[in-house]
Amino acid sequence: MANDQQQDATTHFGYREVRTSDKAGLVRGVFDSVADNYDVMNDLMSLGVHRLWKQHFMARSGIRTGDRVLDLAGGTGDIAALAAKRVGSNGRVIFTDINQAMLVRGRARLEDRGVVGNVSPAIADAEALPFADRQFDAVTIAFGLRNVTNQPAALAEMLRVLKRGGRALILEFSRVQSEPLRKLYDGYSFGVLPVLGRLVAGDSDSYQYLAESIRKHPPQEELAQMMRDVGFESVRYQDLSGGIVAIHSGVRA
Repeated sequence: MANDQQQDATTHFGYREVRTSDKAGLVRGVFDSVADNYDVMNDLMSLGVHRLWKQHFMARSGIRTGDRVLDLAGGTGDIAALAAKRVGSNGRVIFTDINQAMLVRGRARLEDRGVVGNVSPAIADAEALPFADRQFDAVTIAFGLRNVTNQPAALAEMLRVLKRGGRALILEFSRVQSEPLRKLYDGYSFGVLPVLGRLVAGDSDSYQYLAESIRKHPPQEELAQMMRDVGFESVRYQDLSGGIVAIHSGVRA
């Protein structure tokens, strides 16, 4: 009966309802498709602002020299590179992604930047991390949580691998607060992004999914409550760019 219920369970993939067991493969297909153009598209889609968001995210992270940091859904390595500078030669950054194509691309970019020695890549599923309890001073995830099938499971795993006093740090698209800005943002997301995807990456469907996945992601207070529910304390969030993105943080007591 339990297996039948699991097979029948559904979740969202953008605006589509899919079997829960199928979502990870569908998301993997999206990122296999976009990996080679991921950085160019990020710059075009955000007009370069994603770099400022990431820099602010890391500036307020509290990550220090000598820390051990786990970066989940690390994409092409932007957060890992920033974290590596902060932890220095005595620290360590484990740079992970569930998607092999993204991890290969990210590792190459880190090497091109000269970020070597204190960064190690690893394939890892955020819902079932291959790390022992209480290993890290900080766990980061930037623009990856909305693609996770079971977000509470991923948050619980982040909590598990943190040391006491360690921080989870989440940078993710969120709920735009101003109604006029929301209308402009929706028009851009659904009118422009798929067209850019088709012209630059030859793939409009993946960017249609990315726009939809943002709308399905929990808004600010809902995500904050999810973090509290799995055991995080001192949960806070900060809106950036009117709520287009938000930074959430929580501490393991």
